[in-house]
Amino acid sequence: MQNLQLVDTHCHLYAEEFHGERRDVISRARDAGVYKIFMPNIDMSSMDAMLELETDHPNICISMMGLHPCYVKADVAQQLEVVRDWINVRRFSAIGEIGLDFYWDLTFKEQQYEAFRQQLEWARQKDWPVAIHSRNSLRQCIDEVKSIGNGRTRGIFHCFGGTIEEASEIMEMGMYLGIGGVVTFKKSGLAEVIQEVGLGKVVLETDAPYLAPVPFRGKRNEPAYVRYVADKLSEITGKTLEEIGRITTMNAENVFI
Repeated sequence: MQNLQLVDTHCHLYAEEFHGERRDVISRARDAGVYKIFMPNIDMSSMDAMLELETDHPNICISMMGLHPCYVKADVAQQLEVVRDWINVRRFSAIGEIGLDFYWDLTFKEQQYEAFRQQLEWARQKDWPVAIHSRNSLRQCIDEVKSIGNGRTRGIFHCFGGTIEEASEIMEMGMYLGIGGVVTFKKSGLAEVIQEVGLGKVVLETDAPYLAPVPFRGKRNEPAYVRYVADKLSEITGKTLEEIGRITTMNAENVFI
């Protein structure tokens, strides 16, 4: 398995859940074949820890910049101003994590749309990819990308959990499906989606520390566990683990040009 190369395209390694353990976590990830970990930003409070981790582990831990929809509040203008300042200072791998979340609290629904549209526009202007969060809002996120991106937006629908038809629609837009630990859950329905649409637009992710795959479901997730996602895709498609690694890594590299 020494030739196995995997990419975790979505991991919150700067989160408090990894405090004091990050070097060990990265070491385990490398032992599992993971050679790059892409980190989406959350809000102003997460930026320093994320950027410090990138500095400490260059070429392995790679930052995005964006405002997560769950952290969109009344101060959305200030938060977006900070994001804008950062993306004008240096290049990031993507603008993310951005999108809409209609699962818990709809108090700032309009502000979520405002933040999503603005960040999609910045991505279009800079020709950067995006990492899209679409919990309970997949249809709305697809529509926004179509409207603002005008067919030119590239990136990943993180934690994809939609239908075959929605997967096909996203892929036809030229975007990718982020597949993580949920694919190992018995009732996720993702096996049927992958069997139908194939791996041409699939990338691996963990969303660590969240959504750990079986057999770690309910525990803290970490980048090394992306290997279990790859194993499940191997089982679903009949391809070898090395083939899964090659295809999904090439796809990740195509996203993060």
